[in-house]
Amino acid sequence: MTSKKRCVIVAEKLAEKELRLSPVGEWRLTQARPDPTIVAADLDGLAAGTTITFDAARLTAWDSTFLAFLVKLRQMSRERGLVLDGGALPDGVQRLLALAETVPERKGAQRQAVRSSFLAQVGEEAEDLGRSALDMLSFIGAATMAAVALVRGHQRLRLAEFGRLVQECGVGALPIVSLISLLVGLILAYVGAVQLALFGAEIYVANLVGIAMVRVMGAVMAGIIMAGRTGAAFAAQIGTMQVNEEIDALRTLGISPMQFLVLPRMLALTLMMPLLCLYADLMGIVGGLLVGVLVLDLNLLEYYRQTVVSVHLTHLWVGLFQAALFGVLVAVAGCLRGLQCERSASAVGRAATSAVVTGIVSIVVATALVTIICNVLGI
Repeated sequence: MTSKKRCVIVAEKLAEKELRLSPVGEWRLTQARPDPTIVAADLDGLAAGTTITFDAARLTAWDSTFLAFLVKLRQMSRERGLVLDGGALPDGVQRLLALAETVPERKGAQRQAVRSSFLAQVGEEAEDLGRSALDMLSFIGAATMAAVALVRGHQRLRLAEFGRLVQECGVGALPIVSLISLLVGLILAYVGAVQLALFGAEIYVANLVGIAMVRVMGAVMAGIIMAGRTGAAFAAQIGTMQVNEEIDALRTLGISPMQFLVLPRMLALTLMMPLLCLYADLMGIVGGLLVGVLVLDLNLLEYYRQTVVSVHLTHLWVGLFQAALFGVLVAVAGCLRGLQCERSASAVGRAATSAVVTGIVSIVVATALVTIICNVLGI
């Protein structure tokens, strides 16, 4: 006897070349069910040409679990030269088995996971990194050619769209840039004050915050913010157009996506990044000023004079150059990942994520290179 919570298969040999299988119980996904390989032991002792029949009198319920069992049983029977007779099975089971026989499984549908070695994975990642770098260089070259065509008058810039992009990249980013830069200035001032207080030189907090913000941190923080905010937005916008086949429609009409979509975004972000950098520098210095005046009890005028004396135009120009460079890199990363987007909703999300990662990595690498070059040149 079989309870409702368990299903079994009973094998009974009726004659020399006849085996009857009796499925018992509820054959459902939620129930414990026998492994088809258990029946293989009964099939191994049968002679070729033996007929396998069924008795479904005690089969109370079934679903795809029972069908999968029968398909496996049919395969094992054919391998042993046995004949499977399903005439006693329920009508629904017979129809589905016939359908499975008519439409066989496509070859290669079941993919086997191949586990690569560690060195192979490192090599594949290195190839992807090199390919990505080459794609970005090629994309920058194409964007440069589009900019040259614009300067020569071979291409017109839509001023209304360009103005909207400038507002989105500039004014729209002021709140988040204000908050992050102010907090970065506070953090730099607190960290520097801990060490400078040991020597009674708290006034040099102004030097630390001023030079750090104007030369490096203002541009870096503004670039990272724009990579997460605007770079992802560019990738999502262009990626959505790619999904909706709008990019293909532009090419069909003879309109270059590089000149129509990429160039305005790159110019807008490149123009706005130095201005955002200046604003970030100001907010960072204000954050250090708050710590110096309210926490370290420094004189406001004295802190201001120390900042003016320590920060030179060289530091400002280096920061502005880095900001403009970061604007190009963030715009290229966002537009490139958007154009490389596949035609699915999940691909748009992956494109936005990849744009943020590519933009931030590019900013860090560019900062390191600019710092090394300035150190070698003595700037």
